[in-house]
Amino acid sequence: MKHLTEYLWFNTKQRRDLVNMTDTIEALVKKSGVQEGFCLVSAMHITAGIWVNDDEEGLWQDFWELVERLAPSGKDYKHHLTGEDNGDAHLKRTLVGHQAMLPITKGTLDLGPWEQVFYAEFDGRRKKRVIVKIIGA
Repeated sequence: MKHLTEYLWFNTKQRRDLVNMTDTIEALVKKSGVQEGFCLVSAMHITAGIWVNDDEEGLWQDFWELVERLAPSGKDYKHHLTGEDNGDAHLKRTLVGHQAMLPITKGTLDLGPWEQVFYAEFDGRRKKRVIVKIIGA
């Protein structure tokens, strides 16, 4: 059994952002030497998520509109009673999810033809990390 654990760090300039991590994750899969297995990608902060989808600007815009409609910023959330102002970011992370399990086949990520892996930031402008854990044979 082979395995690899790496941490990726993000500090986005904007409060919300999507960062394509696909090439970085693919390089880690190659570094691991795993030919058949799985790659877990997990955001390790409660206001960030992992999104697997197409790298297409119109879809990105639709994505932002959807999460904003379901968890609008500027709303007076109960979470804000703690002194925070990011209740919407916590809910957006809940909607998107915090991790993805990706298959590895023949030494590469086995993604669909248009699938890409994104770090989804909902309350950025500070240092946050993602764990990439690869395991297999």
